Amino acid sequence: MEEKKSAVLVLADGTVYKGVAIGHTGTTSGEIAFNTGMTGYQEVFTDPSYFGQLLIMTTAHIGNYGVHAEEIESDGMKISGLVTKKFSDGFSRPSAEGSLEELMVKNGTVGISDIDTRSLVRHIRSKGAMNAIISSEILDIDQLKAMLKETPSMDGLELSSKVATTEAYEVSPENPAFKVSLIDFGVKKNIVRCLVERGCHVRVFPLNATKAEMDAFNPDGYMLSNGPGDPSAMPSSIELVKSLVDSGKPVFGICLGHQILGLSQGLKTEKMFNGHRGINHPILNLKTGKGEITSQNHGFVISKDSVSANPAVRVTHRHLNDDTIAGIELVNRPVFSVQYHPEASAGPHDSRYLFDQFIDNMKEMKS
Repeated sequence: MEEKKSAVLVLADGTVYKGVAIGHTGTTSGEIAFNTGMTGYQEVFTDPSYFGQLLIMTTAHIGNYGVHAEEIESDGMKISGLVTKKFSDGFSRPSAEGSLEELMVKNGTVGISDIDTRSLVRHIRSKGAMNAIISSEILDIDQLKAMLKETPSMDGLELSSKVATTEAYEVSPENPAFKVSLIDFGVKKNIVRCLVERGCHVRVFPLNATKAEMDAFNPDGYMLSNGPGDPSAMPSSIELVKSLVDSGKPVFGICLGHQILGLSQGLKTEKMFNGHRGINHPILNLKTGKGEITSQNHGFVISKDSVSANPAVRVTHRHLNDDTIAGIELVNRPVFSVQYHPEASAGPHDSRYLFDQFIDNMKEMKS
């Protein structure tokens, strides 16, 4: 049996973990974060919102059911690196099209396994978000620490331009009932799929699109996608979204789209001590009184103080673990957004009604 290569993980505070190399042989750095989801690792790893992050999976076994083409949220792996307790080279699912190891090698994704992820997550939870570096080619700790100092902070970092489409494209069902102009900040495929399933002809626009270009499609509404990075580092996108809101047409924002919508209305965003990443986050819908279990992935949040000071914005959803803002709407306007992922695949599906709400707003506007 071939002996596995060694790998090392070094955190910005000097903490070192030694383990086994997985995926591509190389060196990678970024902000280290953790995801508590027990399923759906391929959807997580291919989510553009994770661009620039080294991701710890808290589930003990990763890779055991392989990968499948229908479970990809973008054109490939988007995490900067993977950290896991146990990594499975093989897979047990008959319908799988290959192993996670093969996908990581193909996409140049560096990873480390066989470390105490419980210890690591507890460390990050107490110390807060920080940068880290993984290497399976350089094992000299001092050299890695020097390289890590060159890694930019996520605070103030614009990353959407690295994952968003550069050319507009369209996806449509037969006999569409609505047209939606979607601005791509790092869109997940399932957001487009959820709109198409509800009869929407979707045109996806690049980050630098103008309102005139989006309006040339003659849309019934605008969709603001998820994406990576710090929303406050995107002044052009904030101005674009402000102009979309001022048009009076329905607007629906998800995750980064939600944050940019808030910024466009004079709200503020702030970096979280530790973000929300997982598929079991409890949300309270303040309008219906119902609870929702949601999929989340974000390290920034809209400031509560800035919302309470703005009478034109109403909070619609709150996170039940820490009372952070999870959804807003504009008073007397068909504009709303949420901090979490209603399109989550494979689930949970508790929040899919938000797409129906967007459809209802467009239907009402047309009539």
